[in-house]
Amino acid sequence: MRQFFSKTITLCGVLLATSLYSVNANSADAYPSKPIKLVCPFLAGGATDMAARAIALELSKSLGQPVTVDNRPGAGGNIGGSEVAHAAADGYTIMLTTSGIQAINPALYSKMPFNPSKDFAPIGTFVSMNNVLVVPPTSKFKTVQEIINAAKASPGELNYASSGSGTSIHMSGELFKSLAKVDISHIPYKGSSGALVDLMGGQVMMMFDNLPSSMTYIKSGKLRAIATSGTKRDPSLSDLPTIAEAGVAGYESGVWFGLVAPSNTPKEIITRLNTEMVKGTKSPEFVKRMSESGFIMIPSTPEQMAELDKTEVVRWGAIVKASGAKAD
Repeated sequence: MRQFFSKTITLCGVLLATSLYSVNANSADAYPSKPIKLVCPFLAGGATDMAARAIALELSKSLGQPVTVDNRPGAGGNIGGSEVAHAAADGYTIMLTTSGIQAINPALYSKMPFNPSKDFAPIGTFVSMNNVLVVPPTSKFKTVQEIINAAKASPGELNYASSGSGTSIHMSGELFKSLAKVDISHIPYKGSSGALVDLMGGQVMMMFDNLPSSMTYIKSGKLRAIATSGTKRDPSLSDLPTIAEAGVAGYESGVWFGLVAPSNTPKEIITRLNTEMVKGTKSPEFVKRMSESGFIMIPSTPEQMAELDKTEVVRWGAIVKASGAKAD
């Protein structure tokens, strides 16, 4: 009799485990069953917004549910990031994150409302881009060396605009100041669009802008591009030297974009989102649209994004410390 009950209990356990597995599998298969919100933690109109809307379109096609972009700007991405870090871990709230949010902000802000490395589950990176040093077409500056010479002759008189404190645009300027040993004033804006308007109008002198948000103005002659920020020339502006090539040895500053979900989001949902994200980056329409704007496709696995994150935290932490920059 005892043996009978033992076998009965074992059988019940197997049936229960099988039942639970079946429920989980069906839940994964059913995802998504409603619209997904993709938070873009920056203003509409900039490079992050462009990337968010492009990948949202691809995800909507492949997932069979609308993926809507919700712009939540402020504090270098921390406002939108905090919202997503504390959202339900069910796969229906995800976020476009940047190397700035993941690696720069923790060193720049003394009080972070979340921990990017712990409060997010990586889905994967999907695009990267260089920054570009641009000036108004009426500017007297045509080379990096001319800017350096002027800055050394009149410390603090030159200025550069950014899309906000803590962004890759801000830190690109701080890195330039540190390596070129010059004093140039930082003027933060609430997003790239306002900064670019003032730059084209001559109210500010220069900007280390994300290439995609400046590309249209460069092509139309409304901005003059002087150099790009990568380790090698950008394929979309191959005639332009890099800042390092133009005389600032060791200069390299760009930004990558990835998708994240709240931590503890089920692994099967992360895997599904990664699969569809990678598929989207290979779509001919996506590749054409992004390449023409100055983006570079870098699809990765969640694990590869996590490793990149660790490397960038160390690299940008050292740069922020050396610059002495603080956002609060």
